[in-house]
Amino acid sequence: MPTTTPTTDAPSYIGRPIRRREDQRFLTGRGKFVDDIQLPGMLHAVFLRSPHARALIRRIDTSAAEAAPGVVAVWTGQHWHADGRGDMPTIAPVAFHDGRPMNEVSRPVFALEQVQHVGDTVAMVVAQTRAQAIDAMDLVLVDYESLPSVVDTAHCLDADAAIVHEQFGSNLMFEHTIGEPDKVAQIFKSAAHIVELDVVANRITANAMEPRVYLGVYDDWKGDYILYSSTQIPHLIRKWLAESSLREPENRIQVIAPDVGGGFGPRNTHYGEEAAVLWAARRLGRPVKFLASRSDSLMTDAHGRDHVTHCRMALTREGKILGIEADTIANLGAYMTAFGPSIPAHYYPRVMSGLYTVPAVSVRIRGVYTNTVPVEAYRGAGRPEGVYVLERLLENAARELGIDVVEIRRRNLIPVSAFPYTTCFGFAYDSGNPAGLLDKLLGLVDYPALRAQQQAMRRAGKFLGIGLAGFVDCCGAPSRVAGKIGRRIGGYEALHLRIHPSGTVTLFCGTHSHGQGHETSFCQIVAEQLQVPLADVRLIEGDTTPIPAGLGTWGSRSMFLMGPAITRATDRIIARAKRFCAHAMRCEAAQVEFRNRAFHAPDGSSIPFDEMVALAYKGHDYPADLELGLEEVVFFDPPDRNFPSGIQLAVVEVDIQTGVVKVCDFAAVDDCGRVINPTIVEGQLHGGVAQGIGQALFEECSYDARSGQLLSGSFMDYTMPRADDIPSIRFAHQETLNPSNALGVKGSGESGAIAAPAAVANAVIDALWEFGIREIPMPITRNKVWRALHNALAYDSLPDQASPATGSSRKPAGIAHD
Repeated sequence: MPTTTPTTDAPSYIGRPIRRREDQRFLTGRGKFVDDIQLPGMLHAVFLRSPHARALIRRIDTSAAEAAPGVVAVWTGQHWHADGRGDMPTIAPVAFHDGRPMNEVSRPVFALEQVQHVGDTVAMVVAQTRAQAIDAMDLVLVDYESLPSVVDTAHCLDADAAIVHEQFGSNLMFEHTIGEPDKVAQIFKSAAHIVELDVVANRITANAMEPRVYLGVYDDWKGDYILYSSTQIPHLIRKWLAESSLREPENRIQVIAPDVGGGFGPRNTHYGEEAAVLWAARRLGRPVKFLASRSDSLMTDAHGRDHVTHCRMALTREGKILGIEADTIANLGAYMTAFGPSIPAHYYPRVMSGLYTVPAVSVRIRGVYTNTVPVEAYRGAGRPEGVYVLERLLENAARELGIDVVEIRRRNLIPVSAFPYTTCFGFAYDSGNPAGLLDKLLGLVDYPALRAQQQAMRRAGKFLGIGLAGFVDCCGAPSRVAGKIGRRIGGYEALHLRIHPSGTVTLFCGTHSHGQGHETSFCQIVAEQLQVPLADVRLIEGDTTPIPAGLGTWGSRSMFLMGPAITRATDRIIARAKRFCAHAMRCEAAQVEFRNRAFHAPDGSSIPFDEMVALAYKGHDYPADLELGLEEVVFFDPPDRNFPSGIQLAVVEVDIQTGVVKVCDFAAVDDCGRVINPTIVEGQLHGGVAQGIGQALFEECSYDARSGQLLSGSFMDYTMPRADDIPSIRFAHQETLNPSNALGVKGSGESGAIAAPAAVANAVIDALWEFGIREIPMPITRNKVWRALHNALAYDSLPDQASPATGSSRKPAGIAHD
């Protein structure tokens, strides 16, 4: 019954730095990952990988392996295809610029007649224990006929290069042009100044804390499959299992992604082992688990980046950007992945105007095959590559023109009065304040003092470098836009919101949290909107059965899509609740006001939230045209993309005797719209910056050019940044609200990784500019720095001249020669 008892004010949750609720179980070892799941009768699978970069498979002898202790089965591609199974999907094809379809080859679950990279899957061994399976794998004998291979991105289109897929007659997968090439060509003819560079976006991979793990279960009584997978995209994996690889009805497949120890993009694609363990589970009538080793991961997990680009920028004498031109070869590996082709074609070029008023850009992208691990998204997915081109050109231009690197940015920033601002690519930046970002960044550091310190250190023979990089991200494409660029999936997100009869709330979301803190931030929105205690809200993700649909978590899309979806669902719930309460209080629903955890009528009576829930579930007295219950399903498709932005500054010290680069300081300002949880946003930026520093200075998936062998197959050779390689990061955020959604949110998960490689590289070149060094390909290792110094002009013959970056007129000290 209605009451007039006063209610307490509901607490506010949005914008509060609440600690991540999920961290308690992670820090105390109570997380539940796939490898923690142990089922009765469980078998273990391992996969035989190719030791060759390219070879014909003449014969496979499995007899010795089949007879080994504990072995239950040994299967090859012949068994897989005889059973009517398929390959992994490509869902983002890119046509040639003349309209021809791309040269498309999907990644196989098992190589059938030919292997195309070191690590290509040849056979599967299933045994009682993992150790028995590993031992038996060594007994599988494969007769290979080795073939010439190609792994070098820069030379894979040469006339004498080996051809990966001979049916195409070339390694060219697609050629795509974006922008205005004729206009840009005219701009360069009359430009006062042109800066030119050859840059490399090095091939890297994620190395998540948790290796890939899959557990397949088949219920013979129901005819259902259950896959436990360390994936970012459970609903898409179910779809692709049904349509492409396993080829079983989608409603017979359940995919569960429990706690996942890192995604970063390589978990954003379908892997053959996911289908193979389900297939094996059905054939054997027992659960089958696969756990990748670290070396297995390095040669089979999708890699990222791998571009070589010739680029140039045209400017006025005053440093105003007139145009940018880039010609890029994007190495996509031996086969297609789900999103692989779209990353260089669609995500990479469109960020190349950044924070600046760039009149024209022209980018030619050639996607190519090589005998290397297939390429997929990696944190930032194309945007770090595009920002690297833009920001490296701009900083080199500043130094060549004698303009301070901060000043040249000020002269080119999009003014806040110009928003919404339409770029030369036709994108409408909905909101932003580039000058505000730069001002906030300079408020975090004392830039004049840094330049003074730089000059003082150089007089003492030490070399400090300061580099900046800014960006405007582009993420969250609506389904219609996704369709226009040829993507075979939409851009929506889905949720199911339920208020239980007890008044507690459960949120079922199609996204997936693997470090993003959804259990906290999503629940903060629900608690704020419904005015319930945060402890009463629970989030369920990563299970395709209770959740209606979803596309997972990738591309900085989760908060941008799920935040507005939650507000839409809670708005609908409140509207339903008002109707229940209006019926009880004998007034119109439009007259009911929801505040302070209660529903208030014009006569002063009110119904507390918990009593409203009782009205909705008891059903003793309710409107005849209203169904009982408090549940809502929302499919939210955004009206447009969103455009987060930011700017970063790196300070490095380069030891010219050894080539060692040390990142001494780092500052970053991020604009992701309305901030739901500042602590989580800052944590996301810290993680992205660490990965960006890793790419700039340490990480590389490297291959031997002659043999095609992977040279970085373990952590002895693949170097990741350690704690002492990452400085304390100064952080500030700027809120320019996104007008396209009720919360005003934008993406944030990739911001740190987008600008950090360019900021660090700019700082290194700033430190070494007066040696005549203009570019060092990433990763900028100590060996590359040392060699660049020794290959530069003879130091003793360098002229005494001022450096535009530092104002120093002192000849740099020499370095020891070998």
